[in-house]
Amino acid sequence: MILAGFNRHYALFRYGAQRAKALFESGDWHGIAQLSRERIEYYDMRVRECINLVQKALRHATQDVAVGADTVMQPAERAFWQAIKTVYVQLLADHRQPECAETFFNSVSCRVLHRDYFHNDFLFVRPAVATDYLDSERPVYRSYYPSRDGLRKTLIRMVADFGLATPFEDLPRDARLVARLAVRRLNRLIARASGNRVAPDCQLNVLGTLFFRNKGAYIVGRLVNLGSVFPFAIPLVRTPAGQVRLDALLRDEDDLSTLFSFTRAYFLVDMEVPAATVHFLGTLLPRKPKAELYTMIGLQKQGKTLFYRDFLQHLAHSHDQFDIAPGIKGMVMCVFDLPSYPYVFKLIKDRISKDGMDHATVRLKYQMVKLHDRVGRMADTWEYSQVALPRNRFSEAMLDELRALVPSLIEVSDDTVVLRHVYIERRMTPLNIYLQHATDAMRDHAVREYGDAIRQLAAANIFPGDMLYKNFGVTRLGRVVFYDYDEIQRMTEMNFRVIPPAPNEEAEMSSEPWYSVASNDVFPEEFGIFLLGDSRVRESFMRYHADLLTARWWQQCRDQIAIGKIDSFFPYDQERRLDNQGRAIVSTP
Repeated sequence: MILAGFNRHYALFRYGAQRAKALFESGDWHGIAQLSRERIEYYDMRVRECINLVQKALRHATQDVAVGADTVMQPAERAFWQAIKTVYVQLLADHRQPECAETFFNSVSCRVLHRDYFHNDFLFVRPAVATDYLDSERPVYRSYYPSRDGLRKTLIRMVADFGLATPFEDLPRDARLVARLAVRRLNRLIARASGNRVAPDCQLNVLGTLFFRNKGAYIVGRLVNLGSVFPFAIPLVRTPAGQVRLDALLRDEDDLSTLFSFTRAYFLVDMEVPAATVHFLGTLLPRKPKAELYTMIGLQKQGKTLFYRDFLQHLAHSHDQFDIAPGIKGMVMCVFDLPSYPYVFKLIKDRISKDGMDHATVRLKYQMVKLHDRVGRMADTWEYSQVALPRNRFSEAMLDELRALVPSLIEVSDDTVVLRHVYIERRMTPLNIYLQHATDAMRDHAVREYGDAIRQLAAANIFPGDMLYKNFGVTRLGRVVFYDYDEIQRMTEMNFRVIPPAPNEEAEMSSEPWYSVASNDVFPEEFGIFLLGDSRVRESFMRYHADLLTARWWQQCRDQIAIGKIDSFFPYDQERRLDNQGRAIVSTP
């Protein structure tokens, strides 16, 4: 029953990715957005279906094996569930997605078994089936040898092999531009890595399926020369005339790290053997954990499993203690971290000092972000329940803090601290702290990024609500990202207004407004009062983003969303685009 439940899930998962290709070919951007949201919920739906079947089967079992999530198992029950796991492992011997099937088994079992049995005798805390060298019937990547036909002709054949049912605007022209950029780049890299020698078997390895997201499709691959690996990706976009063109060349690890960033929506990609795809991506992005790679290709539950395994391994090989995360404490979340680990742990406070805010509302906001296109400006989170951490890694002061702020979400025993519900998120430098220590150039860049983040969130139908700097973080690559979601709302729900003139001097001097204010009214001209107290920050902000202080900008943005406009959010700079290499610029619809 459990394996059949997983197989049904993965068949629907692949079908969704196959639909994405047809939607891209037809330019149905609303369809892709809808498919992306729906697919995130596929997994939990299949788990619930499977649990219902399993629980019915368990109710019809004999009393000797009446397993239940709220009871501790007896010896016969233990043997029964261990036998189930043993048989499940045997069924995975020739499976193409064994690691994901193990995770599905865990998802079902954790709803059926008591928490005391969340260990490897009953669950897949450790993997049981190896995925090394596992490949699909059709190899996961294709190889091309540019030394035979030349790079331009090789690129044309490589792109054509994806079989898009849409004509290209001018594929030979685009291939020539990509080849020119690639040769210029590779000449420098090969000179350093290979002593100016191009091997006879120099080859392009390209994953055999396109990666779809938002309005783009991406070819992802690597050039291999004398043992050196040079990662690359080529974005494909549709022109207003409905043709396809190559839009850019992403040509190093930082470019691909941005493409696979945790701040973006998951790719829609068809994979028979996800482990082989992740292994290939790992050769392009060796610093990115497998947990994040699985997550970015839409297998976020497998990403959660691998993250937890990595975290347990880190705990076993470190000695520092959990501590309250640096920065200004929030009114909604209690945030702590482990200094030696690059993630933070966020728990919703029991008593939230914001009107109209409760646990259910906060969880809905986080789910809204999970389902939304994060456009490179909102951090993804992993949501966990019943996480057991070693008590000796918590100081008494830290435990006192948790007992005071989140007593309903923790359970403390002699050996463990159990978090009943927690969000885990990649750690970033809070923008307010970053600005305090930044040089003039760094501050100017960060302020520009901050305004760009607000613009792009707004264009994606997200009004951040609380735009204070403490709610934004700065990534390793200097990108500003929003991570406080309790006050976000859709732009289409907001009413952006201009403050009317005061009727008299007494009204203007009063502490109370002389105009009515509804719950969703926003007055952008007030933003500067709270955000631009530092004259150096104000100078940069007004240079790049003065229009964000006007109601007109926000109204126009909201109106564009209301008529169904979807902006293009591509994860690369303008300088990477082929338009900057001599091709006439044509805007993407």
